Amino acid sequence: MEQPVSTQPPATGAFQGRHVLGEIYGVDPGLLNDEERLCALLREALTEAKATVLDVRSHHFAPQGVTVMALLAESHASCHTYPEYGCAYVDFFTCGTAADPAEALHNLSKALRPTRYHVVVLDRGVPALPIPLTASGKAHP
Repeated sequence: MEQPVSTQPPATGAFQGRHVLGEIYGVDPGLLNDEERLCALLREALTEAKATVLDVRSHHFAPQGVTVMALLAESHASCHTYPEYGCAYVDFFTCGTAADPAEALHNLSKALRPTRYHVVVLDRGVPALPIPLTASGKAHP
């Protein structure tokens, strides 16, 4: 078994991400059941928040409700609607600092015109900790 020879931090530094969860209430049920419009609104909200949208997929449930998922270069976003309750639950996660998931949630909420919404923000990541390296240059387990 190789022994660690260095405790220098990795050159790339730390991982940083932000996870924003939203509960949006008092939205027009017709809008919450409009799959095409929701896809467009999510894409616009993300683009305005500087996220790089790679793909958007959706599914309309019978008799009502829509799920929209966006694959981002920075991570992902999702929106799940419940027209019968006038609400949507959204999830935005981005890595790095270029895209702002809180802004994306604000943009989407503004477009949905809710009576109220609730937000939870989670800062995620791993600090730049020293990683022991073996004599061969591989990270020590």
